[in-house]
Amino acid sequence: MNLNSVPKWQLLITALLLSCSTINSANALENAQESAKDSMQQTLSEEKKSGGSVTTVEPRDPKTAKIAEALPVYSKIYDDSRDPFSDAIAAIALAGHSSKNVLIEIGGNWCTWCHKMDAFLEQNPDIYKALHDNFVLLKVNVSDSNENAEFMAGLPPVLGYPHMYVSTGQGKVILSKDTAEFLEDGNYSKQAWMTFIQRWQSQNNDANISLQAKKNAEQSSETNKTAQPVNQEMD
Repeated sequence: MNLNSVPKWQLLITALLLSCSTINSANALENAQESAKDSMQQTLSEEKKSGGSVTTVEPRDPKTAKIAEALPVYSKIYDDSRDPFSDAIAAIALAGHSSKNVLIEIGGNWCTWCHKMDAFLEQNPDIYKALHDNFVLLKVNVSDSNENAEFMAGLPPVLGYPHMYVSTGQGKVILSKDTAEFLEDGNYSKQAWMTFIQRWQSQNNDANISLQAKKNAEQSSETNKTAQPVNQEMD
């Protein structure tokens, strides 16, 4: 196996999982939770594709605000100074020990739709709670000041912003999601969000992975059929 062909973030996650197997799982969870207690950086209100620290203010709704208080910093802000590899390791460690999947959200402070999506979630506490009950959210900044190109190279192509990926608690990416699919008549759909959360929660990982493998096999078969040369008899 050529390790140079393996994305750096996956190698780091593998190393983390191997090291965690030699220590008590309760200690591993405690360490992951400690990393979630970093203090929130000061909110930046200016929206531009130059980087920045925070994409939204703390939720004003009491229900969502209470949930937000316990979230790791990497679940609440886009910060061009953060190391996405370290954040990914912490997020996957936390997900693995809390039986959740990781929802990787790619965007930035310059991203209008990132702000709209955050506002939508804040205004719908039931969706906000369901999201954080089932996923560890990892926000990764992509901006002119820091494209995080090395981290992004290990993921499927981004179709637009915000873009999302679902990873298991073992670091396996099982979905690339265009968030435009959540829109209905130009607004985010509650039903689309709840359907997504219910389908892609960790308890459905085996079924989703099997279904995806079946689809890939079918697509590969169709591609092979199309690529086969047609033998024509010569008169």
